[in-house]
Amino acid sequence: MTSLMRLHRPLMVFTAAMAVLAVVAAVGIVADPRVLTGMPIWAKPFKFAVSFVLYATTLAWMLSLLPRRSRAAEWAATVVVAASVAEMVVIVGQVLRGRTSHFNQTTPFDAALWSVMSIAVIVLVSGHFVVGLVLLRARIADRVAAHAVRWGLGLSLLGMLVAVPMTLPSAAPPGQDAIAGAHSVGVADGGAGLPLLGWSTTGGDLRIGHFVGLHALQALPLVAMLLGRRFDGLTRRRLLAVAGGAYGSLTLLLTWQALRGQPLLQPDALTVTVAGALAAGTVLATGTVLRLRRPELELAA
Repeated sequence: MTSLMRLHRPLMVFTAAMAVLAVVAAVGIVADPRVLTGMPIWAKPFKFAVSFVLYATTLAWMLSLLPRRSRAAEWAATVVVAASVAEMVVIVGQVLRGRTSHFNQTTPFDAALWSVMSIAVIVLVSGHFVVGLVLLRARIADRVAAHAVRWGLGLSLLGMLVAVPMTLPSAAPPGQDAIAGAHSVGVADGGAGLPLLGWSTTGGDLRIGHFVGLHALQALPLVAMLLGRRFDGLTRRRLLAVAGGAYGSLTLLLTWQALRGQPLLQPDALTVTVAGALAAGTVLATGTVLRLRRPELELAA
């Protein structure tokens, strides 16, 4: 933790602040009886705070892998922190006002706050992209970790991009000009949903693919850790490529399912078929990689 604080203090200070907010929001979920769009009003700050704790900590760790400090990456990460703070200020502020933060254009003030959030997201994605470029070009000593980081950053960017349909004019509920988008497809936001997550159980929900894609940032490095030193470096990198391809395909599959207005837990035959093909392809690719591994390199590793 000391080295992370020394490398990028803003990310780690932000992580600590979000950890505190997560605790406050958790208390709010229990203590505050207010409900907004079908969920406890403090559920959204809680989910965002936990997600930012994971994101900021992982980003700080990734920066620590650089062979030398990069001003571009550190400035970009600071920009990410600033944009994230702006987003969280709006989310918490709207909770205190008892109003929705996302897609809300009910009043000029609400519309202005939604515009701030939209700009903050664009800035955050831009900063994330710059960090990704720096890490992509860097000569990281641990090549397996480097591949895991690059896959994680790239797929988390995909996770950010699959959220774009939520904000398109076509996503807004018919006849509700004050609402600039929606999480759900085929049903109104705020209906029946999974506990805490709130993902719709009656229609499609674009938050699912968004969530899965974002957390590739943690999932791919975790895969690299689980692989350990069991195989040679080339085999581990190939297995990471298989995992990355499967993870990205799953993100797109979940987004496609949502865009068709289909609940996560009620897939139709087509979705099940595609998911089955993805699973079979992943198993086949994994088996192929393992058959191609070179035992002599594995022993040397």
